[in-house]
Amino acid sequence: MPRAFLLVLDSLGIGGAPDAASFGDEGANTLGHICDHMTLRVPHMAALGLGKAAEISTGRNPLAAEPLIGQYGVAREVSRGKDTITGHWEMAGVPLAFDWGYFPHTVPAFPPDLVAAIIARARLPGLLAMCHASGTEVIEDYGEEHIRSGKPIAYTSADSVMQIAAHEEHFGLERLYEVCRVARELTYAMNIGRIIARPFIGERRGEFTRTGHRKDFSVTPPATTLLAAASQAGREVVAVGKIGDIYAHAGTGREIKVAGNTAFFETTLANMDGLADGGLLMTNFVDFDTEFGHRRDPIGYGRALEAFDAELPRLFARLRAGDLLVLTADHGNDPTWRGTDHTREQVPVMSYMRGLQPGSFGLRQSFADIGQTIARHLGLGPLGAGTAWDPLTPGASAPPAARS
Repeated sequence: MPRAFLLVLDSLGIGGAPDAASFGDEGANTLGHICDHMTLRVPHMAALGLGKAAEISTGRNPLAAEPLIGQYGVAREVSRGKDTITGHWEMAGVPLAFDWGYFPHTVPAFPPDLVAAIIARARLPGLLAMCHASGTEVIEDYGEEHIRSGKPIAYTSADSVMQIAAHEEHFGLERLYEVCRVARELTYAMNIGRIIARPFIGERRGEFTRTGHRKDFSVTPPATTLLAAASQAGREVVAVGKIGDIYAHAGTGREIKVAGNTAFFETTLANMDGLADGGLLMTNFVDFDTEFGHRRDPIGYGRALEAFDAELPRLFARLRAGDLLVLTADHGNDPTWRGTDHTREQVPVMSYMRGLQPGSFGLRQSFADIGQTIARHLGLGPLGAGTAWDPLTPGASAPPAARS
């Protein structure tokens, strides 16, 4: 029975979203603008069709040509959002039929009654910041006051989110999680997508560092996702990184929380051989987004892509005949764009399977086509949205060779 591996390069947009202007993102192009700042060498993803997908999206292939080994295309998001949850849910077969609630660009950004309720129910001395902010900058600005006062740092962004940062030792990790649970309960009626716990360490400005104990408290998907369908069919599901949080732990199987792209990749490799026939493994590589996109670091983003690409031959070597590998993204985060928020972009979709006839499956009208294609490959039956692309032709050819 075939298996499937879905790897999400968090925020690797390729421009071209037709509605980008309505999000203030007309002209945003994560991959293209990285390539404007450096000569990006990602030969394995180029061979999977990354550059060709970019050409479909914007008319420009920014990568050096490589002999094609995979099938490729472009996915366009139909849901109204450019955030992690919206992108992931849609790629798993659940486009959003509603709009998220958002917090305004005011100070404070949060309604007084919500703030008062969080403070009362979580027994807090108060909250700090309460504005739209960069996660790293807001900790620098308020970290010392947080340690002195015991008041958590609350902030938001263009996403449907409330983030709460607190010192992992002085405030306590479990206490931070409990504050977030309170905030989660209080914001359901506001249709806020996520409450994110952002623990950090350090004693003074310039020393503060966020830890790997981030935890997302998400809304449960309103319909059956690819992961839930696999779980309900008795298939093994492995969720690496923040996948479990994104889908509110609904059908996400065995969840493995690690931190950092290197750990995500190694954990993915370590679980490939043992994944049962008919199984699904999904990994989110969040560092592209958090470490480089939001921090507006195009060179760092490019170097991280090159490091990821260099490891792909190890992954190819673990694929069995009939296994389907799909690489994609959930939204854009152009590291050259104004502000620090995500950008509304189309995303690349690259697939590989031994014996697969290389070529293009073109422009897909929904991220949901990704989940529908994987569901069909695994024999799960149709999901509620999406159209599978054709054909997926199995064979017995060897994995691709490493490229320099």
